Amino acid sequence: MPAFFTTLKKIKPVYDWTYKIIMFICKLLLIGDIVITSWAVAGRYIPFITDPHWSEEVVLTLMAYMAVLSATLAIRKRAHIRMTAFDSYLPKKVLLVSDILADLAVLALGVVLVVYGLKFCYSPLSIRGKYASIPTLSKFWQYLPIPVAGIGMIIFELEQIFLHIEELFVKEDNKEVSK
Repeated sequence: MPAFFTTLKKIKPVYDWTYKIIMFICKLLLIGDIVITSWAVAGRYIPFITDPHWSEEVVLTLMAYMAVLSATLAIRKRAHIRMTAFDSYLPKKVLLVSDILADLAVLALGVVLVVYGLKFCYSPLSIRGKYASIPTLSKFWQYLPIPVAGIGMIIFELEQIFLHIEELFVKEDNKEVSK
């Protein structure tokens, strides 16, 4: 079994690379939100600057992307809110098994988000629907964060599940030797 986990550790750079890309995208989305919101606010109060009519819908779409992508990043860093009141009272193996069950539930949620999110993205409502302020832009882009979040959740939950299983089955002595 430890050889299996040694092989899995070889793909850790893929997870690191994915994390960095998603973090970079979140930073760009935040910058876009700040720039467009500042432009819109300035356009309302400064006479010679015009407020773009599309600003509210675009800012909300960017925020939706940023929210779901940053949630996937929180999965990787184990930064989601969780109940830990009884963790110190539970045996380590029971705690690991409960973590694995929680990770499996979030993984299942990720699969549901991908499957049903893609169905919704390609539904007639999404394809034919248009932004009110940008009639040339399909609502597809507004609903795309759902499957994107699901893909990110699946990627990072698989890593967490493998780490928990490794912690459960690999003895401490073997961990120190593999380092």
